This record gives sequence, structure tokens and C-alpha cells, in this order.
Amino acid sequence: MNIRSFFAIGLTVMVLAGCSLFGDKETVLPPTELTKFKQTLDLKKVWSAKLGKGSELLRLSLMPAGDGTRVYAASVNGEVSAFDPVSGKRQWTIKLEIELSSGPGVGEGLVVVTSSDGYVVALNAADGVERWRASVLGESLAIPLISDRGIVIYTTDGRLRMLSLFDGTEAWTMEQSQPSLTLRGASTPVIVGSSVIVGFDNGRLIALSLDTGNTEWEAMLSPPTGRSDLERLADVDGRLQVVGQDIYASGYQGRVASLAAESGQVLWSREISTYVGTGADWNNVYVAADDGEIFALQRRNGDDVWRSDLMIRREPSAPTSFDLTVAIGDFEGYVHFFSNLDGHPVARVRVGKGKISGAPVVIGNRLYVQSESGALHVFEVKQPKRKDSAPPIAEEAS
Repeated sequence: MNIRSFFAIGLTVMVLAGCSLFGDKETVLPPTELTKFKQTLDLKKVWSAKLGKGSELLRLSLMPAGDGTRVYAASVNGEVSAFDPVSGKRQWTIKLEIELSSGPGVGEGLVVVTSSDGYVVALNAADGVERWRASVLGESLAIPLISDRGIVIYTTDGRLRMLSLFDGTEAWTMEQSQPSLTLRGASTPVIVGSSVIVGFDNGRLIALSLDTGNTEWEAMLSPPTGRSDLERLADVDGRLQVVGQDIYASGYQGRVASLAAESGQVLWSREISTYVGTGADWNNVYVAADDGEIFALQRRNGDDVWRSDLMIRREPSAPTSFDLTVAIGDFEGYVHFFSNLDGHPVARVRVGKGKISGAPVVIGNRLYVQSESGALHVFEVKQPKRKDSAPPIAEEAS
């Protein structure tokens, strides 16, 4: 591990714990205690599976993905598995004998993962057979993004690459300058039309052509401020969201903003610092601030809809819109469900003691949660049973 990575990991831990780099010792405030409430959301655990070795405190991007036929998941020790989404039956498993850092990305008949030592591995989605393996000379903490044009890989050295679907050869690359000090993490790119949009550790959000890699627009989301490297941290590490032609992005020690996908014009912004990113539905944008406070903002103008302090210092994951709720994981393995209307808690389940660092994932009508203990858990909302309708009344014969 190089010096820069060491400081990045250490800084992340200290920021989350509320510690100080300088001066007298400070009292570390405890996380908010869980409180009892009446559960009004009827959840059902459909199935669960062990994926492999856990990944405590590594801040990796290992989260499940689906393609309509199978659900795929990977563990830090190189195991990649495919499951039947209905029954949870494991359809195939392959052991890659490398440590994985992100994935899987799914699309175009491929399942793609990245390794901590800089490899990108493409597997056949039907049976897990390895198609190819390519080196990108850097760790990727962003989930591979697959389109019909190729595979987008973003590495922690500030490079964005487009790789061939067929053999992993590099089609184009672009690079952004990196600050001397960054948080450990990365923003997974998103595709809007023929453009790919990604956030960088220097606080910039950039749109590039998928075909050429040429820059189409650039926006400064989190301008670095302050004298010290610590004060100037402005990483755009959190999850990006796209709803229609609007992009929702966030930065550490910066702001949450809505931008026009075609131009990068900032439509509105709020001064909220987060390192996990946003969630969104057609009405609201959801943000887990770096202190754990949860915000629901109106999607059209950024005004408050509701706030919740129930996750303060519980190290929440990025929020995920699920059914009529917002699902958020925490450092003790709990998944919290809040009403998307008023923010009141409606359910809470525990999937183990491992931290849930990656956002819960919605595939179909189910919620998939992967914890750092190396397990996958699947939930759905129980639907009330319908009463049989009365039989039609027979007409009398004339």
C-alpha cells in the first residue's frame, strides 16, 4: 500500500469517527441509539446467500447487479456468483484467485469485476467462464459501467478508460489531476444518452463522449477551499443519480446539486457534505450527510421535504428508493426504512453484524443488501391478499 492510500484510509476513519488531527483530545460522540417504533411496513425476507470472505473497513464497491435473468454478486476474495432471482438458487460460481475491489458490472452478456491490483476481468454471464482479463494499472473502486460501446473503468489515480467489450483493449482514456490528499472511494460513472458522466477527487463533474472520450462539459461541484490539504478535500465520491435529463451529484465538504445532463448547468444546489452520494425517485432526492443526518429534498428546487436525525453517527450508506420508502444501511448491519413522504421510520431489519457500506440495490420489486461480512440478503414488501371476487350472477332464462 502506498503512502497516499495509507493517508486516504486513515483520513476516512478519522473523519467518520469525528476525531481531530491536531490539538487536544476530543470526546468522540457515540452513534445515535436505536429507538423502538411501530413497524408499519410488512417486509419479507425472500432468500439469502453467503458470497465469500468479508471486506471490513476496506470501503470497496462490491454490490449485486441483475440483468433480468440472473442476479450477480462478488466477494473480496475473488468469488463471483450468479443466482436465480426468484428462488435464490446459485446457478454458477467462479473463483478468480484475486482480491476484488468493485463490481459486478453487468450488460451485453458480460459480468465484469475489478481487482485491487489493477485487473479488469470479464466473465460470460450465462456460465461464468472468463472471456478476458486486462490490466489498467490502478485500483478501481467504481463499479464497471457497461454499454454497447464498451466498458467504462474509473481508477483511483483519476483516470477514466473505455475498454473493448471483446478483448479489453483500451479505446480511449482521460485523466484529471489528483489532490495530494483524498478520501478513499470513487463515484461510479453514469450514462446519459451518448455521454458518460463522472465525478473526480478534485471536485469536478465531467461529461465525455462515449465514442471519443472528448469532454462535452465540465462543472465544479465542490470547489476546494481552505489552507490545509484537509480543509481542501472536495472529493466527488458519492453515488450519482439520473432522473430524466437531470443529474443529482454530491461532494464531500461541498454541495448537493441538480445539473442539466445536456449542458452541465447547475439548476439548484444545497450546502450539504456527503461522501456516499444521493438516492432519488420521481419526487425527491435523498441525501445521507457526512454526520449521518438524512435529507429529503424536492427534486425540482432542492427545498426540504423532511429531515431525520435517527442515523446521526451511524455511518449510513447511500439512500435507496424502494417501494414507498427510503432504505439505508448502517455500520451495525441494520437496514432502516423511512417513509418517503414524511421521513418517519416504518421498518428496520438486521442482516448481520457486518457494516453495510454499499447502497441497497433494487432489482425488480426486491431489495438486495450486501454487507461487508460477505453475505447477500433479499427482501420484498408483502402484498395484502386479495379477496376472491363474488361469482357473476347468472341471468334468468327468458
